[in-house]
Amino acid sequence: MDAPDHGGHLRRAVIAGAVGTSIEWYDFFLYSTVTGLVFARLYFPRADPLVGTLEAFGVYAVGFLARPVGAAIFGHYGDRLGRKAALIATLLLMGVATFLVALVPTYERIGIWGAVLLTILRFVQGVGVGGEWGGSVLLAMEWAQSNRHRGFIASWPQFGVPVGLFLANLAVLAASAVSGDRFLTWGWRLPFVFSLALVGVGLWIRLGILETPVFARLTAERKIERRPVLEVVRRHPRELVLTALCRMAEQAPFYLFTAFVFAYGVGTLGLNRNMLLGAVMAASAVSFVSIPLFGHLSDRVGRKRVYMLGAVVTGVYGFVYFALLDTRVPVLVVAAIVLSLIPHDMLYGPQAALIAESFPARLRYSGASLGYQLSSVIAGGPAPLIATWLYSAYHSGMVIAGFIAACAAVTFVATAFLSDYTNKDIALG
Repeated sequence: MDAPDHGGHLRRAVIAGAVGTSIEWYDFFLYSTVTGLVFARLYFPRADPLVGTLEAFGVYAVGFLARPVGAAIFGHYGDRLGRKAALIATLLLMGVATFLVALVPTYERIGIWGAVLLTILRFVQGVGVGGEWGGSVLLAMEWAQSNRHRGFIASWPQFGVPVGLFLANLAVLAASAVSGDRFLTWGWRLPFVFSLALVGVGLWIRLGILETPVFARLTAERKIERRPVLEVVRRHPRELVLTALCRMAEQAPFYLFTAFVFAYGVGTLGLNRNMLLGAVMAASAVSFVSIPLFGHLSDRVGRKRVYMLGAVVTGVYGFVYFALLDTRVPVLVVAAIVLSLIPHDMLYGPQAALIAESFPARLRYSGASLGYQLSSVIAGGPAPLIATWLYSAYHSGMVIAGFIAACAAVTFVATAFLSDYTNKDIALG
C-alpha cells in the first residue's frame, strides 16, 4: 500500500491533471462547437453555405496542425525541466488565446481579417493543448507506485475530455438561453470570456502540486536528455508512428460525433440546435463513468485487448450512428449521440497508459506527446473536412460511416504491432 504522504500526492496529482485537462478541453471544444454553429455565418458570409462550412472547419483544423508543434515544444521542456512547469505554461497559453476569441470582430466589421485572427488564435490553442496531454498523463501516472493500477490512474486526465466537452456545450446552451435571438450577435462570445475564470482555478490547483518522483529520480541520477525530441525521433520512430496510427479510430470519429454533428444535424438534417447540444452533453456525462471504467478494465485484462475490441466496436457503430441520425426522429437521434462516445471510450480509457508506456521515462513527455498529437494532423483535424466533402459528393451518411470503419481498421492493425506493458515496471524505462 502507498505511504500516506505518497497517496496524498498521488490524489493531488490526479486531481490537478483531471481539472487542468478539463479546462484546456473546455477551451478547445468550445471553439469546436461554435465553429459548426456560428463561424461559417459570421466570418465567411459571402461564401456558398457548403463552402462556408468547409472554410470554417478549415480554420478549426489549424488547431490540430498546431498540436504536434505544441507537443514538440512542451515535450522538450517537460523532459528537460519537469512536468509541472510545462503544464502551467500550457494552461496559461490556452486560456489567454480562448479569451481573445471573444474579442475578434466579425467579417462585417473588419472583413477577412476576422478569419485571420481566428486562425492565429486557433493555432495558439493547438500549441497549448498539444503540450497539455502528455504532461497531465505523466503527472498522474508517474506518481503511481503500483503497476497494477496504471491504466486506471492514467485514465483520469482523459476524464478531462468529457468534462470539458460537457462544460463547453453547457456554456453554449446557457449563452443561447440568455441571449436568445442575439446569440449570433454577442451571445456566442460569453463562454469564451468565462474561460478566464476557469484558468484561474486551474492555475491555483497546479501551482500546489509537486514534481513527479520519476522525474525527480531522473534528475538525481543525471539521466535528463539534452535533446529529448530529437532523441525520441531517432531512437523510437516505430513507436511514434504506431501510437499515432492507433488513435485513428478514436480521433476521427470523436470529432464527427462532437463537432461535425452540429453542422450535419442543423445544416443538413434541419434538427434543433439545442437538442443536439443537450444530446452531446448527455454523451459526455456517460463518459464520466466509461473512461475510467475502461482504463480500469485494461489493468485487469490487458491494454491491447480492450483497445483492439474498442476499434472493432467503433467501426461497426459508425453505421448505426448515421442510420439513426438520418431518421430525423428526435428520440433516435438523441440515442445515437448519447451512445456514440461509449465505443470511443473503450479506446480512450486505456489509451493514455498504452501510449505513455511505449516510451522510456527520460523521453516520455516528448514521445507520448508527439505520438498522441501527430494523430491530430492525420485524423482529428481533417475528419470534419473529409466528412463534409464526402457528404457533398455522395449525399449519404453511410459513406461517412465507411470512413469511420477505415479508421478503425488502421487502429486495429497498428495496435497489434505495439508492445503491451500492462502491469510491467516502466518507472525509468
